[in-house]
Amino acid sequence: MNTNRRRTALLTAGLAAVMAVASTGPIMASSHREAPGITEDPVADITDVYAFVSPDRPDTTTLIMNVNPFELPGGGPNFHKFGDDVLYELKVDNNGDAVEDVTYQLRFKTTNTNPNSFLYNTGQVESLDDADLNVRQTYTLREIRNGRRTMLASDVPVAPANVGPRSMPNYESLSLAAVRPASNGITTFAGPRDDAFFADLGSIFDLGGLRPFNAAHVIPFPAATGRDYLAGFNVHTIALQIPTSRLTAGDPVIGVWATTSRRSENERGKGDDGKWQQIARLGQPLVNEAIIPIGQKDLFNSSPPSKDAQFAKSVLEPELGKLIPFLYPGVNVPTTVSAGLGLGGREDLATIFLTGIPGVNKPANVKPAEMLRLNTTTASGFPNGRLLTDDVIDVAFQVIAGATAFSPSFNIFPNNALGDGVNANDKPLGTVFPYLAEPFSGYGA
Repeated sequence: MNTNRRRTALLTAGLAAVMAVASTGPIMASSHREAPGITEDPVADITDVYAFVSPDRPDTTTLIMNVNPFELPGGGPNFHKFGDDVLYELKVDNNGDAVEDVTYQLRFKTTNTNPNSFLYNTGQVESLDDADLNVRQTYTLREIRNGRRTMLASDVPVAPANVGPRSMPNYESLSLAAVRPASNGITTFAGPRDDAFFADLGSIFDLGGLRPFNAAHVIPFPAATGRDYLAGFNVHTIALQIPTSRLTAGDPVIGVWATTSRRSENERGKGDDGKWQQIARLGQPLVNEAIIPIGQKDLFNSSPPSKDAQFAKSVLEPELGKLIPFLYPGVNVPTTVSAGLGLGGREDLATIFLTGIPGVNKPANVKPAEMLRLNTTTASGFPNGRLLTDDVIDVAFQVIAGATAFSPSFNIFPNNALGDGVNANDKPLGTVFPYLAEPFSGYGA
């Protein structure tokens, strides 16, 4: 069989396979190790950022950052926690200039009730101040606005690890007791939760495999549903529910990103005067992981959005866009899409990831920069902010394949159907803040 006929046959078989598996149920998986340096520092590794209008309190906006990927729930006796020597920040740009206007800072502190015991808890834990909870964390929450730092809450308890039903027979009530009010109408939560992100990690990183499209791959396998490689893993969540009026400044569009920072060795011990060095940054899902090349990933993590011009080429000429037609013969992907930016290349991607979409979530005055942009007056959902339920893997593959209104000739099947076969989280989400599902227990899921 000649090459063209072989490619046609592969694509035809693959598309038939897609239809055959379309009715299968959803599975969850996750991938967070986006840059070489941060893989060595899990407590500072930001896995995901979410921003959405709170469904049960529409006058507020919920901001969430998750850290510490791939948490084993049974990882005792030293269960996962936040880093006491890490500065965690959620940042908001409300005028489009790629510089934060409002910042929320969290610092954590770990104490032991009984340092002579190796146990996380010495009996059943029925409250956050139970004497049997031996290892506990608290945190301070501050807001920086117009250069002024304000304490919003101090000594706030962190929800403990979900050790098991003997240790914590009413864990979810115990955990949600860590939802606390702060100043200025803000509600805060910190603690372990189930990871809400979902993707077929194993297949995607095996030469771009999408199991529903297996038969159309240049190295074909039988079509299959997506697999859950991370079922049972938790993350550590920082969640804030903030009156939207405190985040916006005339324009209803805000840009959101999260950072983690550490002090260099010679800055430690200086208290609040010590300088911090940013080591991780995340706004839009998958940008650093799947668009920024490996030689720039650590640089991206240490850079502010205001300096994102240095990474523009990776967005305008995405490597994944060149790989899709090779890995899936017959699937054509645009190399140039004009969106009126005058940049050349994939201006559609620059619009989605760097400026925001006109009429949806583009600020009135914008400097192109990577962040999660949210129009607080319209329905939330990626790429307008990000909901916990958004299937960002499928959206990313389809966007890279050109399946958007910017390039209608590519917004066709199969480009607009590409996906990993994993369509939802493995646990039902909550209906009230902090919305993420209860973390898995160390005793067993």
